[in-house]
Amino acid sequence: MRMYTESGGGDPGGARRRRFRRPAVIATAGAIIEALPLWLRGYGVGGNVVVRCRQGHLFTTIWIPGASVKALRLGWWRFQRCPVGRHWSLVTPVRRSDLTGRERRFADKHQDIRVP
Repeated sequence: MRMYTESGGGDPGGARRRRFRRPAVIATAGAIIEALPLWLRGYGVGGNVVVRCRQGHLFTTIWIPGASVKALRLGWWRFQRCPVGRHWSLVTPVRRSDLTGRERRFADKHQDIRVP
């Protein structure tokens, strides 16, 4: 019978644990790299974010840095369905402070599907 010690006596699961941690670290770093510039420029990060499609429609979507279920992430942009014009388009985040009250109400009223 072989004994394993904590001092590195050949723990067979140690290397495996390190390998499984690496993707999580990479995913976390990617989310931070995506979110930090948005946050520093005053855009909403995480949760409900107002976005504008290429045709100018405003709507609210769930924007989770580093993750995407209902959109194709392309760095700063996302390719997803616009619920206002009922078309597929590239969307970009919009600062709520740059919108008029009427535009904010319109965006809040028009939300895409709630699947996170």
